[in-house]
Amino acid sequence: MRLLLIEDEKELADALTAALSKQGIVIDHTMRLADAHELTRQNIYDVILLDRRLPDGEGLTFIPKLRRAGVATPIIVLTALNEPMERIEGLDGGADDYLGKPFLIAELLARLRAVLRRPANIVQPCIAVGRIVIDPLHLSVTIGATPFDLPRRELLVLVALAKRKDKTILRSTLEAAVYNYEEEIQSNALDAHISRLRKRLADASAGVAVHNIRGVGYLLREE
Repeated sequence: MRLLLIEDEKELADALTAALSKQGIVIDHTMRLADAHELTRQNIYDVILLDRRLPDGEGLTFIPKLRRAGVATPIIVLTALNEPMERIEGLDGGADDYLGKPFLIAELLARLRAVLRRPANIVQPCIAVGRIVIDPLHLSVTIGATPFDLPRRELLVLVALAKRKDKTILRSTLEAAVYNYEEEIQSNALDAHISRLRKRLADASAGVAVHNIRGVGYLLREE
């Protein structure tokens, strides 16, 4: 899952980024609406988390502009403006959900799962390839009936490859699934993740292999 966080409280943004990253979520963060518009033009997000009080305006003004641009990404408003009429204003303003600060990370995760279950945003319930079964909503993997634990980066690589099994994925597409736009990506970082993932899959007799398509990218294929 790739998520855009529009939040100007740095301490909260850092805490959310750390907590959500542990769930295998790739997070792009910005403090300004102007930057958020540019990011949504450059990237495809599964969910947007939006504060209302931002340095360059009211967060709710972002929603109609995004919809007019044809972007249907679900939006959850996270804000201290949490009186009943403020919640009504936010939901009537186009937010898919509205969560008042402070909140529990567990509740935010539940609300993320809820918006992704809605008909327009249905996430494939599971992906089966070889002996692997992936639940992309909860980011859990089993081989046979046994849980298969992976470091976060390798898990994100596996999910991206499995979603497009038997199809070549560009290296740049894989990097976008694993890293946020602010991270500096070392030239061999993705190769290292894939090398370790290959070994783990082979050791677990997963029934799949990751193939390198020289000069293009990678693909996952059943053996």
